[in-house]
Amino acid sequence: QVLPVESGGGSVQAGGSLRLSCSLDGYTISDYCMGWFRQGALGGRVGVATISTDGNPDYADSVKGRFTVSRDNDKNMMYLQMNNLEPEDSALYYCGARKKTGGGRPCLIRYGMHYWGGGAQVTISS
Repeated sequence: QVLPVESGGGSVQAGGSLRLSCSLDGYTISDYCMGWFRQGALGGRVGVATISTDGNPDYADSVKGRFTVSRDNDKNMMYLQMNNLEPEDSALYYCGARKKTGGGRPCLIRYGMHYWGGGAQVTISS
């Protein structure tokens, strides 16, 4: 079973920065479309960013210009650098993975993920 594992959540004031990390232990991350989704206190899970196996990102409009998704295939890791954080960014952030297959769907937020981590809490105070 593919199990992403998140780390790096925490609490900061508005305007601050945090970096989330995701590992895919036991599996080769370069074979997977990877992504970050989040779930706030009152809403469902929504996409934040995805990154394809060759490094192409897709961002939600709400985070463009503030968040950067990246991957390091050599370290088997994916990251989400979050800058200029706002209270509305407070949520449980989930790392997701979806194995790339020939003819499969592009690595875009709207196509979702197949495997999920347990989440990392991010809290932004005003």
